[in-house]
Amino acid sequence: MTSQLLAAAIPAPSIRYRDLSPMLIVFGVAVAGVLVEAFLPRSWRYPLHLVLGLAGLAVAFGAVVGLAGTRTTVMADAVAIDGVTLFLQGTILVVAALSLLLIAERGVAPALARVRRDGPGAWSRAAATPGGALVLDGFTPQAAAVPGSSDELAAERAGFATTEVFPLAMFAVGGLLLFPASNDLLTMFVALEVLSLPLYLMCGLARRQRLQSQESALKYFLLGAFSSAFFLYGMALLYGYAGTVRFAGIADALARDPNSKTLAVLGVAMLAVGLLFKIGAVPFQAWVPDVYQGAPTSITGFMAAGTKIAAVGALLRVLQIAVPGLRDDWRPIVAAVSIATMAVGAIMAVTQTDVKRMLAYSSVAHAGFILTALAGIDNDGAGGTFSRPASAALFYLAAYGVSTVGAFAVVTLVRERGGEEATALSAWAGLGRRSPWLATTFALFLLSFAGIPLTSGFVSKFAVFSAASAGGVPALVIVGVICSAIAAFFYIRVIVLMFFTDPPADAAVVVTPVVSTLVIAVTALATLVLGIVPQPLLDLADKSAVFVR
Repeated sequence: MTSQLLAAAIPAPSIRYRDLSPMLIVFGVAVAGVLVEAFLPRSWRYPLHLVLGLAGLAVAFGAVVGLAGTRTTVMADAVAIDGVTLFLQGTILVVAALSLLLIAERGVAPALARVRRDGPGAWSRAAATPGGALVLDGFTPQAAAVPGSSDELAAERAGFATTEVFPLAMFAVGGLLLFPASNDLLTMFVALEVLSLPLYLMCGLARRQRLQSQESALKYFLLGAFSSAFFLYGMALLYGYAGTVRFAGIADALARDPNSKTLAVLGVAMLAVGLLFKIGAVPFQAWVPDVYQGAPTSITGFMAAGTKIAAVGALLRVLQIAVPGLRDDWRPIVAAVSIATMAVGAIMAVTQTDVKRMLAYSSVAHAGFILTALAGIDNDGAGGTFSRPASAALFYLAAYGVSTVGAFAVVTLVRERGGEEATALSAWAGLGRRSPWLATTFALFLLSFAGIPLTSGFVSKFAVFSAASAGGVPALVIVGVICSAIAAFFYIRVIVLMFFTDPPADAAVVVTPVVSTLVIAVTALATLVLGIVPQPLLDLADKSAVFVR
């Protein structure tokens, strides 16, 4: 009798598998990857994971294209399928496919020199194959082994490969797809954890600099858990205010009682901690440089692009669907966070001497540029500039995501004589003379980040600054231009270092594995095309800036 009463009170949710197909495909591939790890011989895992991953991402992208024009909610209104969701999911899948190719890099290069391990005088060739070729695999062969232990060295000599990273990456992609599609706070929290937990693990799997990698994973985990607790607390406050976790229900509660909103404002502030942490915005950016530097570079590129795309999409949905009635309260906060994020990212990047940390602070600055568009949302309702900030942010995320993966792919090709990635800026001196194509490509990415014309970065910044200006916050545009000028200084400083500085005696060398080179070529071409012919993607972003309640 009790079960019958519950069934009558709680109707079964409508599950339309076609609308959920992009996420279901990716999660299905992730589960299949776990089965591959459990039951198949080690020699079969890598090729099967690669085929499964790329095929799954391609089919999921096709499903996103097939859903174009869909505007609906599914799973008892817990998931929203609309223009914004589909645009962001398509962007995430493209970035994920490029990142998966970097993760899958298992090429070899001629042994560069002896490999230093654990201090002066302790040398080993464990990173090289028996034939004398350097393994370009960025992941430790045995994650559970103590760094530098005999178990780890034995695993390297045996040629073991950490293939668990493939299903972990696919689970993270599934969480990224669900995050901006979430239409209630409970689903958004589940998506946040699904995308975060695999990233915590993957950050600690670097083949070299093992202790630094594990430290970065621990920092990311502890701070990420702390931010998730804030998100959960904010969800509880909003539920206490509105009596529901659905975004539309929260908006309706605010509309019914606009004069009693203290609890809702506190709830939104707590939610913002969790979302701004994932975006890497000030004052929650302290983890970014350490984690970006310590994680395997392919994972760093994946995080820098994919996580920012999904988190900005989730924040955009919360602000525009759940709490539009609090716009006068959160707009000044978003504007202040945007200013602080642009300034801190640009100023701190000037002082860096490590290329990964420089790109990390660059990522922080770009988070601030994206937030300028969100601060431009005004009170015009569904018309006017309401959709312009969303479309500007969508284009920025797509352009930035592709360029970021390409920039970190370049970092994986510049190596020290011992085989480690040469992340010290001094090692990049004279790179333009030793490898003109790689230095030119990296310069292209840096110029795009600086917002130089004929690159996607220029169009992106023009779009978000236009949205901010039209939304009545021209001060953000002024600060953004100043911070862009500061950022241009350290980007151009690297270009001068590569092309107009003599290389040191122990200059870094360049390796050219096929897969990574292909990723760099594709992302560089996209950066140029989106800077020269941006209108098709701008039109698609503008058409896609449609939300469903």
